[in-house]
Amino acid sequence: MTLTLKWVIFYGFEKQVKNLNELEDAIRDYIEYYNQKRIKSKLKGPAPIEYR
Repeated sequence: MTLTLKWVIFYGFEKQVKNLNELEDAIRDYIEYYNQKRIKSKLKGPAPIEYR
């Protein structure tokens, strides 16, 4: 299964998000995590931003 941003951010959390501003913040936080902090096994450990 391919995870989409909608699946990761929205499904299961829709009752926790009270307004669009909170949803925008959650999306920004996830994109920052995805690009800068997650460990990528194909890159043998570093986050994508560190690899570049």
